[in-house]
Amino acid sequence: MKKFIPNGLTLLNLLCGTIAVILAVQGSLIFAAYFVFAGIFFDFFDGLAARLLNAQSELGLQLDSLADMVTSGVVPGIVMFQLFNMSEENYTWDNHEVTQTMVNVDGFKFSFLAIFGLLITLGSAYRLAKFNIDEEQATSFIGLPTPANALFILSLPLILHFQESSFLDSLILNKWFLIVITILSTYMLNARIALFALKFKSWGFKENSIRYVFLVIAALLLILLQFAAIPLIIVLYVLFSVVMSFQQKSRA
Repeated sequence: MKKFIPNGLTLLNLLCGTIAVILAVQGSLIFAAYFVFAGIFFDFFDGLAARLLNAQSELGLQLDSLADMVTSGVVPGIVMFQLFNMSEENYTWDNHEVTQTMVNVDGFKFSFLAIFGLLITLGSAYRLAKFNIDEEQATSFIGLPTPANALFILSLPLILHFQESSFLDSLILNKWFLIVITILSTYMLNARIALFALKFKSWGFKENSIRYVFLVIAALLLILLQFAAIPLIIVLYVLFSVVMSFQQKSRA
């Protein structure tokens, strides 16, 4: 029975991701983000439960990646697809609404450029497939984990909705900004960059100093900047990982 607990949590992750897919396709990006956050929550605790209950298995590993593919791979791609559509629909020139070339498939309108956003889903699939056969990522990550990337992408519609800033709105709904983010996101998912895992083998400050400092700064940023802090936190995560990697090399 105890072996089903971590797999049950993984299935809850998959359920949240599936609901998020439906919501994202319908354009309900805010609620899609909420379900992705819930899915990532279950994703964090399924691994913890497996270690605590000594219930780790090959089935659990494969199931975890399949659930992540939906929650942290398919949903971010669809959200970026929708953001591209929003950028095209809201594009203005000399204060006049400009209707960009949109494809109409049985009443569903989208721009050709929006398909580019699905590159994130393809990059996520490639990363998860590599993760399943890569023994280098037992204690750390090579490339940006899909949940971290999903948090970055899903924070964009939340910023648009909750942070009242004309600058942020115009930035996020700029198609060139979205193109750059899509390319960087796909690259970082599969980049040969070592990133630390937020898994504590001990609670000592010396061996976990980077983790503790990162978590404190992340908490402060969330309090001060709310959803706008999430992209900054992901960038800091990468920077802190690079610093941690240099520290480890210097000790070797």
